[in-house]
Amino acid sequence: MVKKGNTTVIVGGALIGLIAAVLVKLGNPANMGFCIACFYRDIAGGLGLQTADKLQYVRPEILGLIIGGSITALVGGNFHSRGGSSTALRFFLGFFMVIGALVFLGCPLRMILRLAGGDLNAIAGVLGFTSGVILAAQFFLKKGFSLGRSYRQKAVAGWVFPAMALVLLILVVAQSGWLKSNAKHAPVIVSILAGLIVGAIAQRTRICTAGSIRDSFLIKDYTLLWAVLAIFTGAVLGNLVFNAETVHIGFAGQNAAHTDGLWNFLGMFLVGICAVMLGGCPLRQTILASEGDNDAVATVFGMVFGGAAAHNFGTAASAKGVPLNGKLLVVVGIVFAIAVALAVIHENRKNA
Repeated sequence: MVKKGNTTVIVGGALIGLIAAVLVKLGNPANMGFCIACFYRDIAGGLGLQTADKLQYVRPEILGLIIGGSITALVGGNFHSRGGSSTALRFFLGFFMVIGALVFLGCPLRMILRLAGGDLNAIAGVLGFTSGVILAAQFFLKKGFSLGRSYRQKAVAGWVFPAMALVLLILVVAQSGWLKSNAKHAPVIVSILAGLIVGAIAQRTRICTAGSIRDSFLIKDYTLLWAVLAIFTGAVLGNLVFNAETVHIGFAGQNAAHTDGLWNFLGMFLVGICAVMLGGCPLRQTILASEGDNDAVATVFGMVFGGAAAHNFGTAASAKGVPLNGKLLVVVGIVFAIAVALAVIHENRKNA
């Protein structure tokens, strides 16, 4: 049952799904209208951190997302410069979160969009992501896991990340050379506007894919789950209107996807664990960073370097399947996350 007051998150989620479908119609890859992990990987390529020919593009959607989140946070009185909570751990958890996402071939947001486009391989991703979130909530959060509190920092520290996004956006608009890309993309202005709108919605509603499952499981609060379902619904309707000719239901022949169910599951399982430990999925981490949270900025930098490493070291999956390096690093990531969680829980109990 939908609670009174959930209208904003439902409408916001539906708009995000619809915007993603429009971006596909205007040039973004099919079932990839808006993917946080994929777009950070592309930004890494645009900055010269990885050299995959068709994956080098400073995505205006991400830059708009950050700026839109910052403006909305500032207007709403939610912009606060803060940090100092296990910065190095957050970097590496962000790193492994993207490693898992690129083995699945998409972040949790794209997982929803892939399913909305008829890609049934995403079902294994949904099951893996849900399992990872529930495991981390049950055995980490309930046992006292916490990366520690953040502290108020100088105001200027919180503005560095949004300012960096603004500078990159100006360079992109000025066509400094980064737009000479072989990556599929929607028109720049449309992409910027889409990012600004999604950033405003995500900041205002606090949409988080991991939070939707965590809150449903731990405290029986389904607000964020309704938002996720609304994203799916908006994307389905948007695809029927704008992309009907490219949508087909099945496992084979899907865009930027593979049919290896086990590694689709395990890749998103790793993403789910990391997202809970960090306090938010890749979308939520980006919005937190836009609000002045420098711990989230460390996570974002980890995601960027994870995107670069995935292609520099051959861990990212492709339509052909998951390479051995990708399988190994997903296993390493799961072991790393569990080891960190157990160590933190032990230390927290000892200091209690």
